[in-house]
Amino acid sequence: MSLNNKIVLSAELKRLLPEGQVMSDPADCWVYGYDNSRKHHLPEAVVFAHTHEDVLSVVRWCNSRQVALTARGRGTGTTGATVPVAGGVVLSLERMNRVLEISADNRFARVEPGLTNQALQDALAPLGFFWPPDPTSAAFCSVGGNLAYNSAGPRAVKYGTPRENTLGLRAVTGDGRDIRVGVFTTKGVVGYDLTRLLIGSEGTLAVITEATLKLTPLAQEKRTLRAVYATVDAAAQAISRIMAQPVTPCALEFMDYNAIEMIRQYSTSDLPQNAGALLMIEVDGASAGLNEAVEQVVQAARVEGCQDVRVARTREEVDALWQTRKALSPALRKVAPGKINEDVVVPVTELPALIVGLNQLSKRFGLRIVNFGHSGNGNIHVNILLDPQQPEQVTRAHECLAEVFALVLALRGTLSGEHGIGLEKRNYIEQELGADVLDLMSAIKRQFDPNNILNPGKLPRGYANSEASTGAPVPPGMGIHTSK
Repeated sequence: MSLNNKIVLSAELKRLLPEGQVMSDPADCWVYGYDNSRKHHLPEAVVFAHTHEDVLSVVRWCNSRQVALTARGRGTGTTGATVPVAGGVVLSLERMNRVLEISADNRFARVEPGLTNQALQDALAPLGFFWPPDPTSAAFCSVGGNLAYNSAGPRAVKYGTPRENTLGLRAVTGDGRDIRVGVFTTKGVVGYDLTRLLIGSEGTLAVITEATLKLTPLAQEKRTLRAVYATVDAAAQAISRIMAQPVTPCALEFMDYNAIEMIRQYSTSDLPQNAGALLMIEVDGASAGLNEAVEQVVQAARVEGCQDVRVARTREEVDALWQTRKALSPALRKVAPGKINEDVVVPVTELPALIVGLNQLSKRFGLRIVNFGHSGNGNIHVNILLDPQQPEQVTRAHECLAEVFALVLALRGTLSGEHGIGLEKRNYIEQELGADVLDLMSAIKRQFDPNNILNPGKLPRGYANSEASTGAPVPPGMGIHTSK
């Protein structure tokens, strides 16, 4: 975009909105070109929406002038989905952070997209409720970002993802239509399910300005367990048995041998020698009968190859058990401050084959791979460790990543469970979905966003990958990023 056009863009946006809601100085806009993928592209302007009407005005203005617009929450995503690769305007929703309504009797809450996940939980807890999605970054990430990525976290194994816990949305389409989709009730089947379509669409179809969320009562009690296994096969058998019995845990986290060894090297966590895999398990529910529920899970976890099952009885014991898991992220940051972290999903029964295949890739490419994640639904975070200052390592890492994705698809898995596609995976999704599905996706995109202003460059083919009028050519989806 030429300097004159940038000046005009900035002046018109500042006339459109109240003072203090538009930034155009490159130094001010710089930080809004990043997300947690560490990719960067400088936008021409940053707009801070305060209301639904602000969003409506900005989207309509951008659409009428065919200016690229990238909606952004808190920038905690790891795939580059909020990096404004076509320049234009970044629409920040962080100031739209109100709880609009809580209806405890009807078990729903209406909130704005900039509200952090933790602030929502804090507002709900005194009333005895919670919203099930709980990403690791809950203290920082926004509800709107959770919806855009369908980000879930450990509790998804029992309580589901944002798609299962959102009743309705208010949004603005790329061509400036003000829409409400979904319901305020737990049942409803009028028309197509556009609520679930918008969730996980990464801001390519519409900008969410309000969400009606389904609430769940807080459990009376929770118990924490740690189970250690000689092999990944034994742990996978335990996962299958745990998920096959009536008591569904509210968290079922997995760490492989490489993750355990890293923790052993960089923390004082008490772990048996020669542990091949580890499960962290949480069981919640009513106080009455919880002991029996925990015992059922313990019995399911005690398969051949189980070395130890430990149940925490006090807060201190809970903290000690979780210290193992908490030690992993600092250890990873210390060993490899630059790494590739991708969240893939395979059927639970294919977890052993996935870990074996990843270990083979680690040897073939000469790169350490550490794996952990939400094993109850087969969602594994694959961490390829490398030094980003070594170009040859970076090249090998991305060659390895392509092989990781091929392995996951061969095991009937999917390329992302909660991190989304963004720039990192857009060049791979045709391998999973096929050309015909991507053509249908592009057609849907045109219906919502005919001028392709919303987050252009984030889908992999044809129309959806074309350049916006404000932008430079879209860069390839390569780079190093950190864990969510």
